[in-house]
Amino acid sequence: MGARKRLRAEKLKAEKRVTAIASLRDCPTSPRKMRLVADMIRGVEINKALGMLRYSKKEASVRLEKLLRSAIANWEAKNQGVALEETPLCVKTICVDGGRQLKRIQPAPQGRAHRIRKRSNHVTLIVDRMETAATTATKAETKTAAKKNTAAAAKTKTVTKKTAAAAAETEVKPENAAN
Repeated sequence: MGARKRLRAEKLKAEKRVTAIASLRDCPTSPRKMRLVADMIRGVEINKALGMLRYSKKEASVRLEKLLRSAIANWEAKNQGVALEETPLCVKTICVDGGRQLKRIQPAPQGRAHRIRKRSNHVTLIVDRMETAATTATKAETKTAAKKNTAAAAKTKTVTKKTAAAAAETEVKPENAAN
């Protein structure tokens, strides 16, 4: 394994140690109805999200509340030395995908039948530490430093190319003068 690949793998492992994942499979609610509730809590702090789910009238909110509690418990299991009250957590990502469909038949007039699709969904919820202003600022500083480094490297390349071209021209001129 190369050095870059190994470093990338170590970085991903470190990120997985901090995040907690919970998934709900084959939930008998249509994905469209579940996405309405999932969009409410995406990116929200966990205590606020639990309150929103608790007092929502949607049926899907009961299932998502249970899933969020499971993700919080998973985070506590991964980070046993850290207190939950001290660490601000948020719903980093929540993904609602379509599950399998149960196909049923509804009798229709004149001997026909209409197909009924009973949809289900899969929900994946990831809880992570909330990004504070300090972490956002440090990320921005590292990006600007990286841009400056690449810009400086590009300038040195163009300068070296120009000096090489100028040196080549000076070498050519004496030969032409001698002929």
